[in-house]
Amino acid sequence: QVELAESGGGLVQAGDSLRLSCAFLGRTFSLYVMGWFRQAPGQERELVAQITSGGSTSYLDSVKGRFTLSRDNAKNTVYLQMNNLRPEDTGIYYCAAKDIRTPDFNYWGQGTQVTVSS
Repeated sequence: QVELAESGGGLVQAGDSLRLSCAFLGRTFSLYVMGWFRQAPGQERELVAQITSGGSTSYLDSVKGRFTLSRDNAKNTVYLQMNNLRPEDTGIYYCAAKDIRTPDFNYWGQGTQVTVSS
């Protein structure tokens, strides 16, 4: 069983930075693809960024150049560095994991609130 624990959310002003962390507990972290999703009020959950077991990353177009996803396999942790935050980045951010053999993310954290004021 895999457990994910997010931290690092908060209330910031536009232009500020935040770093979200996600601790992975359970199986072999290095074998899992990790991702961050977000959900704004009244909107569907969207994939913000993901990182493969080998460290390759991909990002939602609207966050490219502002967000950086990284993983530390020694600490079983992923980090989402968010710079130059905008009000439209507001939402609940969820850490997610999937085994490299499965197509969909199947493990989820509880979520952490990020609020960006203008």
